Amino acid sequence: MATAPGGGSGQQQQQVAGALERMLPNFSSDSVVGDTAEASAALTLPGSWQSQDMLGNEATLQQREQRLEESYEACRQITKQYAKTFYLGTKFFDEEKRKAVWAIYAWCRRTDDIVDKPRKETVSLRTELSEWGRRLKDVWRGRPHDLIDLALVDTVRNYPELAIEPFEDMIKGMVMDLDQNRFETFEELYIYCYRVAGTVGVMMMPVMGTAPGCTYEEALEPALALGVALQLTNILRDVGEDRVRQRIYLPQEDLVRFGISEQALLKGIKDEKYVAMLKFQIERAREWYQKAEGGIPMLAPDCQLPIRASLDMYSTILNKIEANDYDNFNKRAYTAKWEKLAMLPRAYLRVKAPDLGL
Repeated sequence: MATAPGGGSGQQQQQVAGALERMLPNFSSDSVVGDTAEASAALTLPGSWQSQDMLGNEATLQQREQRLEESYEACRQITKQYAKTFYLGTKFFDEEKRKAVWAIYAWCRRTDDIVDKPRKETVSLRTELSEWGRRLKDVWRGRPHDLIDLALVDTVRNYPELAIEPFEDMIKGMVMDLDQNRFETFEELYIYCYRVAGTVGVMMMPVMGTAPGCTYEEALEPALALGVALQLTNILRDVGEDRVRQRIYLPQEDLVRFGISEQALLKGIKDEKYVAMLKFQIERAREWYQKAEGGIPMLAPDCQLPIRASLDMYSTILNKIEANDYDNFNKRAYTAKWEKLAMLPRAYLRVKAPDLGL
């Protein structure tokens, strides 16, 4: 029987904090997970789904169902457009799980779009993220603000174990980008990686479920590790783009360790010191992928292949950086569509026949 997180959102936050601390020795999670106990209070507000259900107006309920179908379709289109590999994997889910995953992904994508869209000043972005957080609370109270919100409201209702805190933590990660463009230590970067990427795993876990005999808490660490690995890969892939924006995500302690000045990095100087540092970063990212791999058999059977495929395809970006002779200043590492498709049979065998050792 699949196991979902128990004990409410407070216990889930404690489980996330514990997992983060276990994966990185000497790391304290105090600055990562906050007190958001009031956020997910189930209120019955005018215009909310709860109030509609209580009134029982048949015409209103029929209209809602029609709008809900349109909402899930919009979420499907967003997932298909922006996460092609992951979207392909969702075809292996049953319909309810598939739709819930689309709804969560669409919210994450929209959050990312808030940060990415051009604007003249950061003050407006900070205000917009704050308003986005207030809208999120309304979703948990059953009050959608627009068509796409409808799907997430329905998903929250269908999956009571789904907590608001990882969604709020993702918004905090976006705010970090406003306040911080340097990271002194890997521990600081670890917090950022959890907030902008590890949170996705926490969001998806109650929907995906776990394999028979596995608990939510056991599967949580690998899910968080995958988020860290994916974000570390993003950082290594995007060094060239980030330096144009005067942003350095590579830990300052690592630059010092390998004798690399900020000026050299911002100028795009690829010398022996930089290559040595990059090899170290790639190895670190691969270690996080290895931590994540152990959790794939812990997931519900229908979720294992899409996660396996996503891990294999994304981790290949590290190979591409190496193939580009470690020039991530001028060459963008990416995996072509045909290469991704070619990886699927191996991913299938690694899930269905792990004894083959592929």
